[in-house]
Amino acid sequence: MIHITVDGEPVAGMAGQTVAGILLASGRLSWRTTRSGAPRGVFCGIGACFDCVVTVNGVPDVRACRRRAVDGDEIRTQTREENP
Repeated sequence: MIHITVDGEPVAGMAGQTVAGILLASGRLSWRTTRSGAPRGVFCGIGACFDCVVTVNGVPDVRACRRRAVDGDEIRTQTREENP
């Protein structure tokens, strides 16, 4: 087992899982919003579309479907919403 935090909340996963896999297994279907506020999560699952980007340990725009989670990772959701 490994443990990560997602927006400050602890989440457990299995060693070898991607960040997206852990997020999906924990019941999260989206973890990013577009400029219009639309939710996004895994779309293609192979790293081609960039819909699943998150901030990992302070590094933005990490594709969650491609990055294997490491014990202690700090994941932050991202938003691209425009200010009204």
